[in-house]
Amino acid sequence: MNTAAVRAYLLGLQGRIVEGLEALDGGRFIHDAWQRPEGGGGLSRVIEDGALLERGGVLFSHVSGTHLPPSASAARPQLAGRGFEAMGVSLVLHPRNPYVPTVHLNVRCFVAAAATGADGADLEPIWWFGGGMDLTPYYGFDDDVVHFHATCRAAVAPFGEHLHPRFKRACDEYFFLRHRGEPRGVGGLFFDDFTEGGFEQAFALVRAVGDAFLPAYAPIVERRRNHPYGEHERDFQAYRRGRYVEFNLVYDRGTLFGLQSGGRTESILVSMPPRAAWRYAWRPAPGSAEARLTEHFLQPRDWV
Repeated sequence: MNTAAVRAYLLGLQGRIVEGLEALDGGRFIHDAWQRPEGGGGLSRVIEDGALLERGGVLFSHVSGTHLPPSASAARPQLAGRGFEAMGVSLVLHPRNPYVPTVHLNVRCFVAAAATGADGADLEPIWWFGGGMDLTPYYGFDDDVVHFHATCRAAVAPFGEHLHPRFKRACDEYFFLRHRGEPRGVGGLFFDDFTEGGFEQAFALVRAVGDAFLPAYAPIVERRRNHPYGEHERDFQAYRRGRYVEFNLVYDRGTLFGLQSGGRTESILVSMPPRAAWRYAWRPAPGSAEARLTEHFLQPRDWV
């Protein structure tokens, strides 16, 4: 179980993604290193008010502690009282142009330390990988969504044809606002507690997902970044970004784990859009481009 190799990969992935995004935007990400008193720290790389990205954060963290927070141990009581380390790269990009979708990626590794059971027996370390990526358009295009899903499918295909349908279904189920009865976006991949094939095989799958991010997203950016828009489209973008905020603050496990484990709040909440809005009981006009988002794109389906 080579966690040093995982850390090295994640830091390299962060650097490669930032380099690719800087080429797309033309601006520079700031580098903000931080330490956590309880153990570990991270490197936040953030851009705001760019030519392409109104806000974007590509975040690396590697934290450790003696006790897991409630968000992690409540569903896994066998982990209570164990030391842990968790590391990952997480990004959220909020482009300015409403025709360029918001996107999210996360790849992570978790290890709970060996322990002694209540009966005195030795308990082995517990580890798993998790991650995925998902797309949240405001004004959707079928070819963009198909491309995103096809790239996700190709990334995990070498590890078994059964994985993409499973990970896609998990993504549709996870990124769902239960209080609204609607998906956050058009999905992608999501997996957690993944140990299949052993540590090296699971790590290889995580690398394949992380490496697929730029090929999945950059072509969509290039197709839509110069699409004309006005305040009408920006207003609808802000309204839909409100849904993004609701999901991240109510349901997102990474946000809850970060806040409850003493993570750096400024880095955790960089995923929030810089501009969002809520309207009371508002619905888009039937037949409008805005209504098509809900009627066509926010309907889970097999896109590829």
